[in-house]
Order: sequence, then structure tokens, then C-alpha cells
Amino acid sequence: MRISDFQLKDIVNVTDGKKLGRLADIELNSTTGAISALIIEQSGKKFGLFGKEEEIIIFWMNIVKIGGDVILVRHGEKPSEEDEQ
Repeated sequence: MRISDFQLKDIVNVTDGKKLGRLADIELNSTTGAISALIIEQSGKKFGLFGKEEEIIIFWMNIVKIGGDVILVRHGEKPSEEDEQ
């Protein structure tokens, strides 16, 4: 899969079903060459006219599924009681 294929996909948070935005960049592990995170540019602001655009970083372990049209991710979940123990 090419980076340009990723850029065409919507990125949706499975926690609340909201579209987070589009892929702006990727972060690579310099040792392995594998993708370590996706950097998402939040939708809603155009050309930076209304302030600096916010970025969301989604680490590879938080990617649930990469489909034909969408990338499903977990973002902003509160840790469960089991995770805290």
C-alpha cells in the first residue's frame, strides 16, 4: 500500500464514531522502517486562516482496521479499570 492510498481514506474514531480528519503525515521507526504513528490534520479549518491547525497523533497500536475507504482508530478513550490495575 502506498502513502497516497492512506491519504484518500477518512479516519474515524471507533470510540465515538466521529471523523477525525485526513492523513497529513506518517511517523516511521528509523530502526525497522515500520509505520509507528499516523499524524492527522483535523478537518474544519481551511488554509490555516482561523488559527493553527491541530494535529492528532494516532500510534500504530491504536489503529483498529484499515479498510477500502476508511481507517478505524481508537482515540481519546478513557482507560478501563482493568487497564489501571
